[in-house]
Amino acid sequence: MMAVRIRRQSLRSRSQQAGVTMLEVLIATVILTVVATGLLGPFAISIGLNKSQGELATRTTEYCQDKMEQLLALNYIDTTSDTTQFPTASTGGTGLSDGGGINPNSPVANYVDYVASDGTLQGASAAGAFYKRVWQISTAGNLKTITVVTATITNGGGTDVTPQTKVVSFLSNMQ
Repeated sequence: MMAVRIRRQSLRSRSQQAGVTMLEVLIATVILTVVATGLLGPFAISIGLNKSQGELATRTTEYCQDKMEQLLALNYIDTTSDTTQFPTASTGGTGLSDGGGINPNSPVANYVDYVASDGTLQGASAAGAFYKRVWQISTAGNLKTITVVTATITNGGGTDVTPQTKVVSFLSNMQ
């Protein structure tokens, strides 16, 4: 008899505590919705920034490679081509003469050009430009080292640290 009473009491206590009420489910759902909504804002901002930075990094790399290809297409002894325009003009520039620099914040004349945000070359004029490309050429024996750096331009006229791309290539005079 005693075993039957214990069993009935344990069944009653289980049935009284078994399951979740509709009110508890509703409260949990509201709390979860409020928390999820609060997290959507930062996620949306993060996604937008990542997309923007990825696109800018891709474009700086593309424009850096474009300038490198333009310089590598010149003859090793070319010292007069104007490489600040495309297609390269045969006179009015420095060609592959030693000089230039790779600091976008202090460009050297004839070793810098500018590209608009839509990819059109602005030449030596910074007006309307979003990207700045600087390059440096140095010669050691029969080997020229060509370094090109492309960076984005900030609203204040300086250049951003990121995204920035640097490409280095060598050109030989060996026949």
